Amino acid sequence: MPKWERGPGVLGACSLPDIHAKRVSMTEKEKKFFIRSKVWIEDEGGKVIFGLGRLRMLEAIGRHGSIQAAAKELKMSYRALWGRIKATEERLGAPLLVKSVGGAAGGGSQLTPLAHRLVAQFRQLHHCIAADSDGLFERVFAVQLQDVSR
Repeated sequence: MPKWERGPGVLGACSLPDIHAKRVSMTEKEKKFFIRSKVWIEDEGGKVIFGLGRLRMLEAIGRHGSIQAAAKELKMSYRALWGRIKATEERLGAPLLVKSVGGAAGGGSQLTPLAHRLVAQFRQLHHCIAADSDGLFERVFAVQLQDVSR
């Protein structure tokens, strides 16, 4: 099982010295700073496999049952959305969508079990990284910024 499937805190194993043993409370006049990060998975050639964009695409397709409706919601062209999903499928070597051709009931797309797992596991990974980076930022860096903003 990959480390990030084991639950929150796994990524927090990073041990850096606490350079600020004393915590300083902030007044209302002081600025508050936050850390932000962007996480994605890429292959050995540096090509994106999965990230927040692919996550949002699959979630929208799952909600609407349609690539076209998902593209419209995300303000993307059908071609752009389909191209990214197709590229991910090719890099993974497995389908993410089950597509049905139009007809009386119209066409549609449903997520494969793999796509459902990727969505769930990437959400968990992203949550763990965000939580761990927030704690690390508070321990190592935030107090320095608070001191500067006074």
